[in-house]
Amino acid sequence: MKFLPLLAGHSPSRASVTCTYRCGDACFHDAPNTSDNPTFADVLGAVSRRGALKATAVVALAAGTPLALAAPASAAPAGRPKPPPGTDYERVQPNTLDAVVVPEGYEQGIVIRWGDAVLPGAPEFDFDHQTAEAQAKQFGYNCDFAALLPLDHWGLSSLLVTNHEYTSEEFMFRGYDRDNPTEEQVKIAWAAHGLTVVQVTRGRDTGHLRPKMSRYNRRITLHTPFKVTGPAAGSDLLKTAADPTGTVVLGTMNNCAGGVTPWGTILSGEENINQYFGNAETVTDPVKRKRYARYGIKGTATTRKWERFDARWDIAREPNEAHRFGWVIELDPNDPDSTPVKHTHLGRFKHETANIRVAKDGRVVAYSGDDERFEYIYKFISKGRMKPGNSAHARRHNMTLLDDGTLYVGRFTGDSPVSEIDGTGKLPSDGEFDGGGEWIPLASGNKSFVDGMTAEEVYVFTREAADKVGATKMDRPEDIQAHPYTGRIYCALSNNVERGNPGKEGATEPNPRLNNKHGQVLELEERRGDALALTFSWRLFLVCGDPASPDTYFAGFPKDQVSPISSPDNVAFDRHGNLWISTDSAGALGINDGLYSVPLEGRNRGELKLFLTVPRGAETCGPIVERKIVTVCVQHPGEVDGANADKPASHWPDGGETQPRPSVVAVWKPGRHGLADIGS
Repeated sequence: MKFLPLLAGHSPSRASVTCTYRCGDACFHDAPNTSDNPTFADVLGAVSRRGALKATAVVALAAGTPLALAAPASAAPAGRPKPPPGTDYERVQPNTLDAVVVPEGYEQGIVIRWGDAVLPGAPEFDFDHQTAEAQAKQFGYNCDFAALLPLDHWGLSSLLVTNHEYTSEEFMFRGYDRDNPTEEQVKIAWAAHGLTVVQVTRGRDTGHLRPKMSRYNRRITLHTPFKVTGPAAGSDLLKTAADPTGTVVLGTMNNCAGGVTPWGTILSGEENINQYFGNAETVTDPVKRKRYARYGIKGTATTRKWERFDARWDIAREPNEAHRFGWVIELDPNDPDSTPVKHTHLGRFKHETANIRVAKDGRVVAYSGDDERFEYIYKFISKGRMKPGNSAHARRHNMTLLDDGTLYVGRFTGDSPVSEIDGTGKLPSDGEFDGGGEWIPLASGNKSFVDGMTAEEVYVFTREAADKVGATKMDRPEDIQAHPYTGRIYCALSNNVERGNPGKEGATEPNPRLNNKHGQVLELEERRGDALALTFSWRLFLVCGDPASPDTYFAGFPKDQVSPISSPDNVAFDRHGNLWISTDSAGALGINDGLYSVPLEGRNRGELKLFLTVPRGAETCGPIVERKIVTVCVQHPGEVDGANADKPASHWPDGGETQPRPSVVAVWKPGRHGLADIGS
């Protein structure tokens, strides 16, 4: 397999303008985790290989953890094995085109675009005459996570639920003045955040999903009331002048990935909330100042200047408002009149997502990653048990499960000598990066397990609690999900170019490369496969990058037969059990972002194949992989440095001289008798 040459001189990651609006230039500032948690080297000490192996065994046995998962598949034999079901398609070549590129024989269609009507009375989108009133009834900006909830047995009618992560004002308004936004522009941005619920339909012989007006349709914006639930509800740390009870928050923002619960609701993670709050420099109390900084909240004016138009974005005037964001929210799309909630028991940090696994006894387990350099992976185990069925009664009960239980954070150890983890990505002598670990309790209900912190403080300042117990610093934990058949957990670790920098943690076995531009995919198995276990084994399934580079690894599969990949972001599974991965910042390889499939079992384990790519400047988000259809959210198309609404770098999806618009795209394969199976 030959690939297009990787483009020299290209930015090593996403465009700087995307960093500005998406995460508040987090990549241009030191990571807020300055804790001195024990490293892998601290745990094992500077010892000989024999001593290191003994120390590892002691650590693992003390945790009750097996040292390895089941043995990986051996390298594939010469030649290419037949693709397993779900992955039999002609892979797409890496490219830099201003288009969505799909495999030969597949078709595609736009489902819904920024500004398309969602609610009755929504006007036709007019880029040059936008209003906040119109945007509140239209599809929001920068779609990220997406879910399809069927309304019938044939999948011909479904509810499409999407997040709207952030707004890119320079690409939304001609002549935008970053220093002096207008009040109307700010209000449009408030309405463009949040989530959308819209009913979509399709015919039996097409995969083209089309939105329709429906009683289910809904827009969640920064003015939608949310109920605060869990043990921190009503805390003094959450009270504001507008909400002296600390139990009602207006809106949700920077919603990144999410998940569908077994009871049919949506979980969504509030991620880069720090960038929205101004004037943190006015805080003089050293404890409070440190806590804001731990979440990246610092400085004076914000990029968007929202604090000029509403006091709640001004730390000086409303010091607790920032504590009301950074949670996992839950929405019931089946009930358009329901009030969404913010679950405080899952902790407050930059939640990429939260996804559920049901234990054998009916308790539910939620996994979540904190998407920033040197942050942590978390697990929550509920106290209550799930009620089966899809009734409204069962759903109401199940929506309380995340409000009572125990919150944990992960500590990872490797099983290789320290000397073999040298930061180059070279595999250790045992042939893979792997080891064991444990889940460390942080709080349960009103009980804290962290010295010097109350339970309320643990939930509101979860990062600080995780620092104190010595959790393992990871390379940007993104989407994390349990495999539907094996129960194994897969986590995308996007990248970390600060690893090994002066004053920063160096290479560890779960994060084995210095200046890690391309990221890795972690495979974790709870002890004996038990979702409730407090120890686990792990291995790196993929170490991403250019397959020709010696620092990459594809589960032992021949590297001359895989596609290049950088910055894994979202993960999903198809009905055959294959893993699908979408990427963010493939610009580190000089190529557009894409969606990939990779088998997890058998001779093809590790055979990574590129299924589709998105337009220049865009990110591939929220993949849904069903039997007959694949959808992705195309976020921030045309968002490249030097471009803006006056100088667009993309005209996708409408072509001509139109402005780029974030959109949801559906992909399908026509067959002789209707739609063929994806990857057939």
